[in-house]
Amino acid sequence: MREPAFWWRPPGLVSSLLAPLGAAYGIIAERRMTLRGSVAGVPVICVGNFTLGGTGKTPTALMLAAVLRDMGATPFFLTRGYGGSVEGPHPVDHDKDSAAQVGDEALLLARAAPTVVARDRVLGAAFAKAMGASVVIMDDGLQNPTLAKTLTIAVVDARRGIGNGQVFPAGPLRAPLNIQMTRCEALLVVGDGEAARPVVSRAGPRPVLRGRLTPDPAAVTALHARNVLAFAGIGDPDKFFATAEQSGIVIAQRRAFADHHRFSAEEAADLVMSAEREGLSLLTTAKDHARMAGDPALAALAAKAHVLPVTMVVEEKEALRRLLARALA
Repeated sequence: MREPAFWWRPPGLVSSLLAPLGAAYGIIAERRMTLRGSVAGVPVICVGNFTLGGTGKTPTALMLAAVLRDMGATPFFLTRGYGGSVEGPHPVDHDKDSAAQVGDEALLLARAAPTVVARDRVLGAAFAKAMGASVVIMDDGLQNPTLAKTLTIAVVDARRGIGNGQVFPAGPLRAPLNIQMTRCEALLVVGDGEAARPVVSRAGPRPVLRGRLTPDPAAVTALHARNVLAFAGIGDPDKFFATAEQSGIVIAQRRAFADHHRFSAEEAADLVMSAEREGLSLLTTAKDHARMAGDPALAALAAKAHVLPVTMVVEEKEALRRLLARALA
């Protein structure tokens, strides 16, 4: 689903008309979030967000795994495998599994640390523990109450914040902000902008960390002096385009698709031909590139597309380590 533009504007006619549905959805979501979850037997660190769409959860999860390994822990990722067919628990093999089986995020995560796909988070955490995990990192799941979390970090986009502040479908919130706030121990505000200020003002004693998505220097250098056709099917394609341009990459054309979009053979051919016709290099996200893996119809697009990997860099490194140390303890 491509998110509607009115979510990210001040409340208006459409959001007002949908507000009763949002209120009903919010009541159901809030009641569900008050349920008590099962204890995994190892620390569970959840990386979530308040809204539908992308905020940088996967890069944050990857960053946390690196920090935890540096602290002597053995992190495993746990994800529901959105967009995939596997119910799990299933250990992801990034060389053999496809995005159609386990989802694009799971393939990215599995390149960095052992990853378990499971629709049932409780079974997935138990599976990870049995495989040797000393800590489980959940990519998404703030609103899922089935598994008790030791530490939840909510990722907030500094440019978009929580949009119009309404609950789906009237706005982008997955549940009322108050109940979501009570379920997180820290905020990570990503990027530049002032849209996150209303959320930060309600953080209370929770630490507020600042993060930035930093493109891989080698990937940027490889595209030096080239004009590109950038395409992305993620939660917030504009964030990807902005990150690329801020790194010095010249975007001549851009194509935005819905989150987790599965490219058709026709779309792939059109992207390749458009780039060749205009003398442009193709550029996409690591998540989009992972989604092409194992599909013969997308082989030409996957071979020609440059990837711009990004790394989450947190300014308050010591504050983050203290949070993680308390969770491990």
